[in-house]
Amino acid sequence: MNDPDGAAQAPNPLLTVTNLRRRFGGLAALDGVSFSVAPGRITALIGPNGAGKTTLFNAVSGLLRVDAGSVRLRGRELLGLKPEAVTAQGLVRSFQIARGFPRLTVFEHLMLYGQRQPGERWTAALFGGAAPRRAEAALAERALAIAARLRLAHVIDNRVTALSGGQKKLLEIGRTLMAEPEVILLDEPAAGVNPTLAEEIGDALVAIAAEGRTILLIEHDMALVGRIAQDVVVMAAGRTLATGDFDSVCADPAVQDAYLGTRRAA
Repeated sequence: MNDPDGAAQAPNPLLTVTNLRRRFGGLAALDGVSFSVAPGRITALIGPNGAGKTTLFNAVSGLLRVDAGSVRLRGRELLGLKPEAVTAQGLVRSFQIARGFPRLTVFEHLMLYGQRQPGERWTAALFGGAAPRRAEAALAERALAIAARLRLAHVIDNRVTALSGGQKKLLEIGRTLMAEPEVILLDEPAAGVNPTLAEEIGDALVAIAAEGRTILLIEHDMALVGRIAQDVVVMAAGRTLATGDFDSVCADPAVQDAYLGTRRAA
């Protein structure tokens, strides 16, 4: 078990969060959070409601400025960058409530988040010749492949508003993959879905990590966390409470008191 008051360093960390602090009036939403994420692994961020997990995601992804601290990806500071600049560095996040453009289909939604689209510049669109068309075709092929791997191919032409809650969760994962990220932050990817779909989402995340991508996810489904996460970070009251593997953090009396709601007998 790492020292929760220190930086909780993973071996050769890819993403390092150090002493993040953010207050909202008299509330310390982030009160010195520190941990790190190893590359090519799934790290779960768990903790009770109000622990500061989504606030942390907002800070790491550039949506929220903090009062103090550091977030480094491959040693480069991310704090102070706008969200699009954070994405350009290779870190992409999803949202707890799946977002979408009501008038767009699944295919159009995926295409929207593709990177390096030369046809978006009017000069390239008018005078770029075949290059923008080739890039567009490659992007379309990628969108179709991602839809297929996430079992969304049969709804590829449906509007986002016609999707089930579970399908919207899968589309959120697909949206992050279209950006070709190195690190993916997922905010409760299995929340509100049936157990069978939760299993499928877990399998998809394991496969994504096996391809070399790094996943940091917020999740309350402890069965899912125990099955797919190699590393676990526990937050409570805006602080890092514990880090380690699933079994070790679940055995920690402080974690049992703060999150699991019961302390096991000694």
